[in-house]
Amino acid sequence: MSDGSPRPPAAGAAPSVTVVVAARNAAAIIEDCLTSVRWAGEVLVVENDSTDDTVARARATGATVLNHPFRTIGLQRNAAIERARGDWILVLDADERCTPALAAEIARLIGGSPDRDAWRIGRRNFFMGKEIRHGGWEGSRDRPIRLFRRALRYDDSPVHEHVIAPAGVGALREPLLHTPYASLDEYFEKLNRYSRSWARQHYDRGRRAGALTLLVKPPARFVSMWLIRGGFLDGAPGLVLAVMAAVSVAAKYARLWELTRRGAGAP
Repeated sequence: MSDGSPRPPAAGAAPSVTVVVAARNAAAIIEDCLTSVRWAGEVLVVENDSTDDTVARARATGATVLNHPFRTIGLQRNAAIERARGDWILVLDADERCTPALAAEIARLIGGSPDRDAWRIGRRNFFMGKEIRHGGWEGSRDRPIRLFRRALRYDDSPVHEHVIAPAGVGALREPLLHTPYASLDEYFEKLNRYSRSWARQHYDRGRRAGALTLLVKPPARFVSMWLIRGGFLDGAPGLVLAVMAAVSVAAKYARLWELTRRGAGAP
């Protein structure tokens, strides 16, 4: 019985959509992600030195797994795009899921005559078992480019990578489902890597930070997310997210402050 999602093309046919997923040590979530895109003609997982069962579990779903040395997430995705056979690329993170409704919308789009080369897809974000609808996490704000023609590529930014796309990007109506943090342990592990990369990227671009920045930026982020953008409407999860966002800002600017001091020759 059909579940309402588009079916893959016939054997031997060139796929219209290649799904690209960059993953490392994602054994706990990779199967759910890849199962949600089983309708696609091709699924490529690009990973780097996973020490868990990510590779085996990805292959068990029928995905092709590529190993590529990690530099940035954008370059990981580009390595897979280079191997893609589909005319269109759909990018997912391992902690995202494609719904049947989104799959059907994509099929209708590429089955017609698309007038854009790239399309944004909103995300419904979940944290601590609750959908977060405010504080900047709402789908109307969180809409990265995720569907685009195979000729396009990501830039090489260590953080906030983006697709280098022409003007006039479209937007799909149906969202992805996104659960970025399975636990607070996972959040803090990601925070360590992200804050280091963020600080280095901004320092290399000429940005500097003083002690006053550390005093002002974190509480400002909390007030913006929890009060101004309505994070309080999401209850306890919204409060925790706003607090963690302030911690994230503090970590990023503390690392930038450290690089600034070192660059100035301070002990």
